[in-house]
Amino acid sequence: MAEEKLTTRAEDFSEWYNQLVLKADLADYAPVRGCMVVKPYGWTLWENITAALDKEFKATGHVNAAFPTLIPMSFFEKEKAHVEGFAPELAVVTHGGGELLEEPLVVRPTSETIIGYMYAKWIKSWRDLPILINQWGSVMRWELRTKLFLRTAEFYWQEGHTAHSNSEEAKEEMFRILDIYANFAINEAALPVVKGTKSETERFAGAQITTSIEGMMQDKKALQSATSHYFGQNFAKAFEIQYVDQNNTLQFCETTSWGLSTRMIGAIIMTHGDDQGLVLPPRLAPIQAVIVPIFKTAEEKAKVMEVADRVFKELKAAGIRIKMDDRDNVSSGFKFNDWEMRGVPVRIEVGPKDVEKGSVALARRDRPGREGKSFVPQAGLDSTVSGLLVEIQDALLKRATEFRDANIHTPKDYDDLKKIVTDGWAFAYWCESRECEAKVKEDCKATTRNIPFDQPKEEGTCIVCGKPSKRKVYFAKAY
Repeated sequence: MAEEKLTTRAEDFSEWYNQLVLKADLADYAPVRGCMVVKPYGWTLWENITAALDKEFKATGHVNAAFPTLIPMSFFEKEKAHVEGFAPELAVVTHGGGELLEEPLVVRPTSETIIGYMYAKWIKSWRDLPILINQWGSVMRWELRTKLFLRTAEFYWQEGHTAHSNSEEAKEEMFRILDIYANFAINEAALPVVKGTKSETERFAGAQITTSIEGMMQDKKALQSATSHYFGQNFAKAFEIQYVDQNNTLQFCETTSWGLSTRMIGAIIMTHGDDQGLVLPPRLAPIQAVIVPIFKTAEEKAKVMEVADRVFKELKAAGIRIKMDDRDNVSSGFKFNDWEMRGVPVRIEVGPKDVEKGSVALARRDRPGREGKSFVPQAGLDSTVSGLLVEIQDALLKRATEFRDANIHTPKDYDDLKKIVTDGWAFAYWCESRECEAKVKEDCKATTRNIPFDQPKEEGTCIVCGKPSKRKVYFAKAY
């Protein structure tokens, strides 16, 4: 069985990505245009992402619920900016049970409207607030140009929707969730993301403030990896989400929404992957270590499998997500390539010589070839492998952070900015006008990613027009 090699990242980054998603068994193309089938290996990765986030949401008082997939079209028309923002992406159901529906139903692209309608029914008094609900599910946005995990017509995500009695509390919620996303990205996915506020033109449709985490992929493009929005009273007024306050006065609620999707899997692939395949952060990897027993004769097999089985049980008991590859219809070399393609962090090889010496060979995925290989005693292997997984997790974050920092530049002038964004991010002062933002987009196909919270103390001048400017922004090409 010959394994086809991946197109390299240097040859064609986009094609490398497309091939890798399929070859690593994460997902496949569905028969419906723009949709994907997430395969078990990809879904397990998503489950590990959802488990980590769900725990954090619940720790901060959020509860899960489920709302309908179909939303009346009239709901979208209640919030003007929202319907304008989503109109081109809506998938609409016009028939049901063989008959024309009285009102068309939208397959949810996001659930602000249906949840707003329900909150208006449920919230009556200040005692009912805050309401902190999250939903795990899928949404549909009729995308024209699709790419598995990064931009598909249907994708999986979580969407949180909260209602509060005042703006301070609602904004605090928006920032709290953004911190959860950033901590997850950095500590679990080993993605060094930048937290900040989106520009007015890049805001979510109907939001007053949109915050995001942005990551740099290996092709130097930016990827918006999650967003958290403050709506003020926009949706509360559209859906009459009101409560009676302690002074017996009727008030509108302040609302938020926030989401992270299967796009995070795309971010992990493009931040850590190499020309041999996936490189998965150990904390999220579906399989953290794989055992490959190596033997030629029946006698060797008996000795090797005895050790391999013992090691398997020890590592499993230590809570390591372990897999035994005892396939006898493929070669050891094929197995090595297969698990490298799937990005398993640690490979444990057990051969006849290892049995004699009381050792095993460990190969770490983040360092292919001899550099990442070591021979260690079988005794205490559970703590050796656990320690190695931590080391790999830290090394991936360090490598990605160094790569990002080396590819963010401060332009001297506008011409310099144009050069920088062809192959990196520009960090520059901007007057925050739509005109200057549009000019950069028109001239170099780069957009403002976010205005980071971490800002220099001094003010500067806009890189585009030269007017005084208070804050710096990241400009980059993006997915």
